[in-house]
Order: sequence, then C-alpha cells, then structure tokens
Amino acid sequence: MTSLTPWLSCPKPNPQARLRLFCFPYAGAGASIFRPWSNTLPSSIEVCCAQLPGREKRWREKPLSELSPLIQTLAQVLLPYLDKPFAFFGHSVGALVSFELARQLRRQNSPSPLHLFVSGRRAPQIAHLNSPIHQLPTSAFVEELRRYNGTPEAVLQSPELMQLLLPVLRADLALDEVYTYISEPPLDCSISAFGGLQDKKANYQDLEAWREQSLRKFTLRTFIGDHFFIKPNNERILQAILEDLSQP
Repeated sequence: MTSLTPWLSCPKPNPQARLRLFCFPYAGAGASIFRPWSNTLPSSIEVCCAQLPGREKRWREKPLSELSPLIQTLAQVLLPYLDKPFAFFGHSVGALVSFELARQLRRQNSPSPLHLFVSGRRAPQIAHLNSPIHQLPTSAFVEELRRYNGTPEAVLQSPELMQLLLPVLRADLALDEVYTYISEPPLDCSISAFGGLQDKKANYQDLEAWREQSLRKFTLRTFIGDHFFIKPNNERILQAILEDLSQP
C-alpha cells in the first residue's frame, strides 16, 4: 500500500503482507485505537484502520450520521486496497459498518472479506429496542455516555473536549439507532462474534444470532467485561483473531 486515502490509517505499511485487516472503531473513536494492534499482530497481517470524518486528523470534517452514504463511500475508497486477501473487524457501531460494507461489496461484485469479526453488537436482524439517545439534550446525553462507561470521566467533565466530541458521538450513534435491517442472503465468509459477559447492549443470544449471517464457519467468544470489554481483553482478542484467520 503506497498512497493512502484519508479514510485509512496504516501504522506499518507492508506490501509483502499476506492479508489486510481493516478495523472499524466504536462510536466517537478514531483510527488510533487500533494502532497498537500493528505492534502485536505478525507482519504478515497489515492493519488498516478506518478514519471516518470528524475525528483525529479529520476533525474539521462533518461526521456522517446516515449509514447508506457512509457505506457507499467506503465501498469505493477501499477498492484500491482490496488487491489481496482481507478481513474486517468492527466493534459496536463499527461491527455494523463492517457488516453492511461486506454486503455492499458483494452487491457491486467487488472482492469480499475472507472473514468478518463483529464485536460488541447484536446481530443486525435483531431490532434496536432501547430508546434512542443520539438526540437527547446534552446533559441527558452525557449521562447516557457515562453509563456506557466508554468515555473517560475527565473527558465528560471537560466542556472544551465535549464540544468537539459530541457531534461525532451523536452522528455515530445515529448510524446505529436509525438503522433498518434489510434481509439478504448470508455472507459467504466466516464470522467470529465477540462479546462482553456484562454487556447489556449485546447479550449472548444477540451475539449468537450472527450465525444466521454466514454460510461458513461461525465462532462466538465471550470475555469478562462490559460493552468495552475489548480494552482489558485486547491481547486475548488478538489471539482469537489470529486463530480464526488461520482456519480454512
């Protein structure tokens, strides 16, 4: 990978890598949350992190709050980087983005992922039952963020930081909360689902239902932790990714 689109960040470019792992972050996060992965995964796997508008180096850009335009754009800008085997990993709303991106690539007869890793999100065919929060007044919205335990308290208490972060969080949560599932045939790739045992947003049955979205092997793993279980279980998750990618 020589020249990189603004939509991707590749911490350790490696033209000799046998596989690219495209990673899609959770609400409010940017590509940097996956940067350490390139130091742990073997050089045969090139980690490419999605950098969506409104965060980090793209903080001046307006974040996208509708899933369809986001998926359409990603399906086009990633095409030059699908010239070798690849897999998708997404956590929370990132899991939804990676799933719908895989379906869009299939619709346009583009290369498809060998493997889909979905983390911390119920299967797409399961309706969102909780009341949406992305349009709540600021004080109530911040309280919901505090309950999710994904935003540091120091950030929640900083008016300056929250002024920058709130539009991105609202847009990302809108992607998930206004999503409408449209039935299509299962994907022709293996799916691995990861979940937190204490995650109230995606329980075991919600995760098990991802099985319906694959024609191939399905694997479900659970870890101790809440919705952001990937933070304390980072090493184990990377081991699971390596294990599943080694399977035929």
